[in-house]
Amino acid sequence: MSQQTWPSLSRHICWLMAALAVAGLAVSDALPFLYTNLRAPINWTQPQLDDWKVEVQPRSVVPHVELKYHPNRTSTETADTDEAFLERLRALRQNRSSARMLWYDAAAGDGLTYPPFVDKALKLFNLKQVAFEIENSVLSKVSCTACKAGAGLLQHYIKSGKTDAELMKMIAQYCTNLSIQSPRVCEGVAQLFGSEVIYVLQRVNLGPDELCSFIIGDGCGDVYNPYHEWEVIFPPVPKPPRLAELPVPLEAAPFFKVLHISDTHYDPHYVEGANADCNEPLCCRLSSGRPASPNAAAGKWGDYRKCDTPKRTVDNMLAHIADTHKDIDYILWTGDLPPHDVWNQTKQENLEIIKETVKQMTEKFPGVPIFPALGNHESAPVNSFPPPYVNQVDISINWLYDELDVQWRRWLPQSVSHTVRRGAFYSVLVRPGFRIISLNMNYCNNKNWWLLLNSTDPATELQWFIYELQSAEFSNEKVHVIGHIPPGHSDCLKVWSRNFYKIISRYESTITAQFYGHTHFDEFEMFYDPHDLTHSNSIAYIGPSVSPYYDLNPGYRIYYVDGDHDTTTRLVIDHESWIMNLKEANLYGYPIWYKLYTARAAYNMKALRPSDWDKLLNDLTDNQELFEIYYKNYWKNSPARPTCDAECKKRMLCDCKSGRSHDRRHFCADVESKIDEGSSKSWKSWFYRGLTNSTWEQHTEEQGNIESNALGFSDVVYGVFG
Repeated sequence: MSQQTWPSLSRHICWLMAALAVAGLAVSDALPFLYTNLRAPINWTQPQLDDWKVEVQPRSVVPHVELKYHPNRTSTETADTDEAFLERLRALRQNRSSARMLWYDAAAGDGLTYPPFVDKALKLFNLKQVAFEIENSVLSKVSCTACKAGAGLLQHYIKSGKTDAELMKMIAQYCTNLSIQSPRVCEGVAQLFGSEVIYVLQRVNLGPDELCSFIIGDGCGDVYNPYHEWEVIFPPVPKPPRLAELPVPLEAAPFFKVLHISDTHYDPHYVEGANADCNEPLCCRLSSGRPASPNAAAGKWGDYRKCDTPKRTVDNMLAHIADTHKDIDYILWTGDLPPHDVWNQTKQENLEIIKETVKQMTEKFPGVPIFPALGNHESAPVNSFPPPYVNQVDISINWLYDELDVQWRRWLPQSVSHTVRRGAFYSVLVRPGFRIISLNMNYCNNKNWWLLLNSTDPATELQWFIYELQSAEFSNEKVHVIGHIPPGHSDCLKVWSRNFYKIISRYESTITAQFYGHTHFDEFEMFYDPHDLTHSNSIAYIGPSVSPYYDLNPGYRIYYVDGDHDTTTRLVIDHESWIMNLKEANLYGYPIWYKLYTARAAYNMKALRPSDWDKLLNDLTDNQELFEIYYKNYWKNSPARPTCDAECKKRMLCDCKSGRSHDRRHFCADVESKIDEGSSKSWKSWFYRGLTNSTWEQHTEEQGNIESNALGFSDVVYGVFG
């Protein structure tokens, strides 16, 4: 994912719809059918799904990682052979006499010029607010209205028989004439995204209400949509009894040292001294123009403004890691490699960036296993990941998945090729009794418009996930899950996230940690038993971004994971975040990477079990001093971070507690009430809360910082993007 730009397709498409929305609002009287619950009939048929069967696919059953001897490790005991260790694990297993069970259930005006009524509509429509909300993914009723108006008008034009070329030209002209973006960005977005959106809208039987609820989420109302309601199928195997309390990992036991890198957003066109304060979604390039002043010039090592990561910074970070952390056992690499120039990307350019970064990682960490996950920026256009049933050559995603299989094969066993080529997900047995499952979270991405055709478990990924977890449970394996978009993030489809949440609860004794990126911040996300919210059952670690985009320092994470021994929990023992102070690096000409904090020491945690993180969440709610430490680490100690008031604190802690997307009211009432009790009861806070309770609270699902003022929305701090 990416943070605060146009990383999410919905933001780009909503830009297009916002351009149409002004026209839509102005002509609503003339086109009343756009704003009723009656839908014009559309020729729509259920996509033909394939008959891919989960249980007949090959699995990774041979340990993939051979441990190396590191003399600086605490334990000096000679490790067992894999065979001996596996045999001892078998001896420890209980209730393993029954055979493995397999399952599979098969069961407006039509001119292309700027219309005269727009001036009148602009007086009624706060386009500036819509533009801000779209760019920062903090969507209120205003943006919802814009989405509905734009979607309705676009559907009207499609039905009226306009060609794709006419529609894209109209979209670009509206975008330019309303000054939503620069002409070249408007033209690029219309060309790159327009044909895909038109293709999908021609084939769905959804009105504007359903479309915008799907794209924006609860921020646009929880509209019931029978086309997008589905449930995964669990095997007829009872859930193992849960432990009263998970054991604390042994301090002196063997461990794995794990590097987590995410959201590199390497920009091959970054130019030191270029304009960092441009009027486009990505700056610091020659095409950004000349800086108006020395302060507007891009720094040598990066910039806090809308700029991605220069190659020298990526090279320096990898060299620093290789030199400082010589004893890394394996690497988690959770996606988002290309930059944020989403209006002019090509498939070929994105593939070249993938190849180059894979080459970098291979050269810097020879012999170190790397487990990658796919980000939402790897595709072109961004967020476009058609499911397998969309198999036409010109729109299929095979161009990306086939190349990923080639590149990832440097680190992954051949047995995963079939699932990588199908959906860019895989499962690998890392060590005896320990498995890593990498998910393609773009199938939960509500900015992936292809899911409007059919969002039912795209690529059969979640059903496959259940099969892998049940097989792991039968084999007494512990599992770490990796992906890009956190499942509780508002970019994740509500129905997908709801099913995922059930899976985590069912297999809580098997899944011992989850790892994601996407938000660019340093944070975490909690999971609870859906039937007992006092029982925390899983923790998702959300790693910091390498990219400074935007207002952030570059960073990465190191985890210490319970290793190979008889009583291993495979829990994360501790983690530390490392950063580079970008301001000082640009000032002195050379970056210095340093450890910002270690989780257990910074937050006074006994261990890093889900229950410990749940306790920390309560402590952060009650202890303002501790929260300020967390807030500093969340922003990677950026000097550009804004202040955080009570509303900001509520949003941040609610983000931590909401492992299920678009369901904040279900999880956050206690956190918000505690913060309200301790916060000022000034008229300003009261007025802001009045706004949030009516419409706004539901729409701030993204990572970011919300600042209120007496006028409501004017001080909204930049949020996080997908």
